[in-house]
Amino acid sequence: MVRIEKGAECLNEKTAAEKELPLRPDERLACQAVVLRPEGELRVFVKDFGEYTIVSESLKTEALLEPSIRREGGKVVNAAKENLAAYGGKLLGLAVDVGTTTLVIEVVDLENGAVVAVAARKNPQIAYGNDVISRIGHAMTCEGGLQELQHVLFRGIGESLEGLEASHGPLRKHIYDVVAVGNPTMRSIFMGQPVDTLGVIPFEPHSLDAVAGKAGDIGLPVNPRADVYGPSLIGGHAGADALADILACGMHQDSRLNMMIDIGTNGEVALGNRDKIMTCSCAAGGAYEGATIHCGSGAIEGAIKNVALTDGRVRFETIGGKPPIGVCGSGLIDLLAELLRTGIMTRKAKLSQEFFLTDGISIRQEDVCQLITAKAGLRLDQDLLMKYYGVTLDDVERIYLAGGFGTFINPENAVAIGLLPPAAEKVVRIGNGAIAGARLMLISQAVRRTAEDLARRIEHVKPNEREPEFPYMVAEKMYF
Repeated sequence: MVRIEKGAECLNEKTAAEKELPLRPDERLACQAVVLRPEGELRVFVKDFGEYTIVSESLKTEALLEPSIRREGGKVVNAAKENLAAYGGKLLGLAVDVGTTTLVIEVVDLENGAVVAVAARKNPQIAYGNDVISRIGHAMTCEGGLQELQHVLFRGIGESLEGLEASHGPLRKHIYDVVAVGNPTMRSIFMGQPVDTLGVIPFEPHSLDAVAGKAGDIGLPVNPRADVYGPSLIGGHAGADALADILACGMHQDSRLNMMIDIGTNGEVALGNRDKIMTCSCAAGGAYEGATIHCGSGAIEGAIKNVALTDGRVRFETIGGKPPIGVCGSGLIDLLAELLRTGIMTRKAKLSQEFFLTDGISIRQEDVCQLITAKAGLRLDQDLLMKYYGVTLDDVERIYLAGGFGTFINPENAVAIGLLPPAAEKVVRIGNGAIAGARLMLISQAVRRTAEDLARRIEHVKPNEREPEFPYMVAEKMYF
């Protein structure tokens, strides 16, 4: 939904679909509004998505302090012995987690490894679409689209750093090293690399290799001579963020078998130990971020975050304690589990009738269909990875949940609806594993080398290509 600030006369009349909704006179649906008269000035305001609850905290990770940037006398030099600047009292690095929906940064003191400041916000690219396909499409079809997406992202980072400077003093001019992780689309856009091959079969990036550059060359608003490092990609849509998750939870060093699940706009699953790791990825977040649910919501203030049905009464809490405006992912998981437990929904995912949480917020049969479809692919990936690895759930020691979604969901309810395997007691939440892994690569050259070697050794599989009956296998995972 957008607001037309000027030039409404340039557009078509409101369509039947728009007339069914309670839109104000100056509001339109972007997908229905068509420019019929290109002369004149048209101003369209993309409405705010609300203040997202973004996870910036992560588990505490340690590595031998060995940054690629150091002080030599009165100079700041990098690993290549390049003189970057005169030492100005601070030696800082920047870890960046570029999510499809969110953007998290950490400013790190490279002289002691301590986190100086943290900022989290929505990824401003969300104005170009809330999934990677929309971003890829913009980069491929619009002249200068890739540079536009990169510029918008860097502007957001600059605004976050400017906000931090209000309480921490000058930061940007003292940042001499940057590590940015994200899925292949996000990391490629950050580094200014083309993303066209990620939008067409076989959906692979141009290169899986780590990439390095200079802040001044790509327009990143830190010290222009700062080094910028984009870690290796794993394959397909599994990127540097999944690699960072693996580094953060330490499964690559463990003799025991562990599973890592990062449920975001895209979902990644990794299974393995220090001898072998396999990964796969799938689209996971749309429905559980409220995108295709009629009363769904992102994790914003007023979103219902948990639900319980007791003696026929609905009890819930909202983010920020605000009046309810919709249901976010963790609330949708609880709601499905409670409907299933109370028999209001059958194990075939059938609702007897529309179920209301409040007078204006309900869940319908078509919503349930969206939710069971979204969870089926991610759960199938978990089971198929164990099959390909030649193990069972009993062999898995821990199930690490990464990302904001994994931080807030109730594991027992996620198991009840089949989003997670039946082993809630094995679940370990690691928070924002991507930013934790980025920080490790920022403070340690050894971890960077490990990451590059690890990315080459990880076996990325695509079950949808490997299994002839894949659509039917997904269908089997839809029910409870």
